[in-house]
Amino acid sequence: MTTPDVSGSRWPHTAPTADPLAGGAAHLDPATMLTAALSMSTATHAPTDAPADPVAADPTGQAAPAAQGAQDGQAGSPPLQPTARPGQPTGLPGQPVAFSPEMARRDFPILHRTVNGHPLVWLDNGATTQKPRQVIETLAAFYGSANSNIHRGAHTMAREATEAYEAGRAAVARFLGAPSPDDIVFVRGTTEAINLVAQSWGRANLGPGDDILVPVLEHHSNIVPWQLVAKETRARVVPVPLRPDGQIDLDAYADLLSMRTQLVAVSQASNVLGTVPPVREMTALAHRYGAKVLVDGAQAVAHFPVDVQDLDADFYVFSGHKLFAPTGIGALYAKPDVLRGMAPWQGGGNMIESVGFTRTTYAPVPHLLEAGTGHISGVVGLLSALNWLTSFDREAIAAYETSLMAYAQQALATVPGLELLGSAPDRIAVLTFTLAGHDPTAIADWLDRDGIAIRAGHHCAQPALAHYGLESAARASLALYNTPEEVDKLVASLHRLQQTG
Repeated sequence: MTTPDVSGSRWPHTAPTADPLAGGAAHLDPATMLTAALSMSTATHAPTDAPADPVAADPTGQAAPAAQGAQDGQAGSPPLQPTARPGQPTGLPGQPVAFSPEMARRDFPILHRTVNGHPLVWLDNGATTQKPRQVIETLAAFYGSANSNIHRGAHTMAREATEAYEAGRAAVARFLGAPSPDDIVFVRGTTEAINLVAQSWGRANLGPGDDILVPVLEHHSNIVPWQLVAKETRARVVPVPLRPDGQIDLDAYADLLSMRTQLVAVSQASNVLGTVPPVREMTALAHRYGAKVLVDGAQAVAHFPVDVQDLDADFYVFSGHKLFAPTGIGALYAKPDVLRGMAPWQGGGNMIESVGFTRTTYAPVPHLLEAGTGHISGVVGLLSALNWLTSFDREAIAAYETSLMAYAQQALATVPGLELLGSAPDRIAVLTFTLAGHDPTAIADWLDRDGIAIRAGHHCAQPALAHYGLESAARASLALYNTPEEVDKLVASLHRLQQTG
C-alpha cells in the first residue's frame, strides 16, 4: 500500500517502511506531520525547550506541599498530607522509563491556556479528552494537501486518501488486537456503534421472551438502544444489580443468565463509578448459554491495553474523542462470523456493489455497514492519535494513572463533607463525588472560577446514580496528562468552597 507523505507539501509515492502501530521507531521531526501519523509508530513529542508547563510535576521527585492557595494569595486552604506524588519523569518504581505526564503534557497546546485567569486544569476527560498537536497538525496537513473522497475515485488523491483511510482501519484492528482490518466498522462513535448492533444484529436475532442483560452501571448509550429494539422485538432488557461498592453483583449476574439470554451488554469501565468489571469472565459465562457479548470500551481504551480476542468479545465499541482523537469518529469490532451475518442498517453509496430497480447487491463487510461518505479526516486523526498513544508504554501509563488515582482519593478524603461514589478495587481514575451542602452544578461553577474543569449532572448514567440514591453528582476524571499538582489545586479549591459555608 502506498502511504501518503506531505513533507514539504508533496506526496511522493513510496512504500511505508514501518507498520503504523509496530514498535521501535525513533521520534520524528514535526515537519513530517501526516507521514508520522500514517506510517510511523511513534509520535513526535514536543522538545524539552517547549513552553513551561504551569502545572508540571516537581522533577525532584519530592512531594511538594499540596495546598498552593497561600502561595497564590488565596489563604485558608489547609495542607494535605498524602503519600509521595506519582509519575515523576524518572518513572514509577519498577516501570520502564518510557512515559511521564510532563512529556505528554508538552504535546497538548490547550493545556497551556488560562481560564478565568488561572492555568487550565482539565479534569473532564470522561466527557472528552484533549488533542495532542500531532493530531491537530495531521488534520491540518490532510486538509491542506490530501483532501479527497475515497474508494470510488480513479485519480491520485482519491487513491491516496483511500489508502490513508484503510491504514486507519488496519491501525484500529491492531490497537484492539482484532484478527483483521475487515473486522472493523467505522462509525461516529460508541453510541452509533451500539445502535448499529441493536438495529442490525438485534432485529434479526431477538424475539419474544428473549433477554438482554444490562448492568445498572451502564451509560445510557448502552441501555436505551436495547430498550428500543426490545420493544420492537418483544424481548426484555434485564438489569444486573450492583453491589454497594459499585461492582457488578456477579452472583446475581450468574443467576440471571439463562437459555433465554441472547445478549449481554457491559462496559469495560464505568464512566460514573470507574468500575472495571471482570469482562473476560462475564463473557465466558455468557457464552456457556450461547449469548453474545457487547463490550462498551469508550472509557477503557485510553486507560489500559485492550485485546478483543483475549476478552472473546463478540462486539467491542469505542469513540475516538475519548482517546485523544477527533470527535465524530469511532469504531465497531465484531467477530468475523457475526459481522458477516449482519444486514445493512443504512442504505446508500459505498455499501453497494450494483444498484438496479429490480435487484441491488451489496458490498462485503465492513463496507456493507458504512453507507455514505465516511469521516475521512476523522479516521486520519484517529490513526494519528493511536500512533501518539502507542508511542508510550501503555502499561506504564496504566500504572501512573492508578497511582495518581490513589493520590487523588487520599487527597479528596481531607475535604470535609466530601463523599466519593464507588470503591471497587479494580477501576479507572474516575472520581465522582458529592459535597455536603453544595449542589453539583454549584461545585462545578466554583471550580471553573479557578480554571478547573469538571462535570456535574447525571453523567448519562442515571440508574447508576440512583443506586446511591442520587440524581446528580460532580465528577473529576483523570487522564495520562494530569498531575498531582492539578489534584492539589482541585482539593484546595474544594476546601475554600467548604469554608464559604
